[in-house]
Amino acid sequence: MKAKLYLETTIPSYLVANASKDPRLAVDQAQTLEWWERHRERFDIFVSAVVLREVARGNPTMAAKRMGILANIPLLNPSLESEKLTERLLERVIPKNAAEDAAHISLAAVHKMDFLLTWNCAHINNRFTIRRIEKTCAEMGYQCPVISTPTELMSIDL
Repeated sequence: MKAKLYLETTIPSYLVANASKDPRLAVDQAQTLEWWERHRERFDIFVSAVVLREVARGNPTMAAKRMGILANIPLLNPSLESEKLTERLLERVIPKNAAEDAAHISLAAVHKMDFLLTWNCAHINNRFTIRRIEKTCAEMGYQCPVISTPTELMSIDL
């Protein structure tokens, strides 16, 4: 049985973005492409309407490319439980102006994803918040998925 993975918005964004001139970001983009091409088949991948809404923003050509990447990927539906967890994360961990980030975490936790794949290191994959995210999920009765970047996930032996 494959591990279940929630694909957060930054992943399709990195996959279709023009190559960055910033060396660190260029490496992250290359690692994302490598994960997509060589490792994604190891997972059952899911997204949500939140992801679709976010990738549809901005330049129409780039938005279409991002949407194309997500074609045929199953959607996780919001529920009362995920909404409650989102609210709790916004009360305790995630800034109010990053409600979509809290929703990503909540949907992944409530739907029992094994992994949440992201490059969002501001509010999601952040050493200063992950323990608080995990604690909040546990207090609400959910196990937080392993929050990871593509680089980190490629080093995990499943």
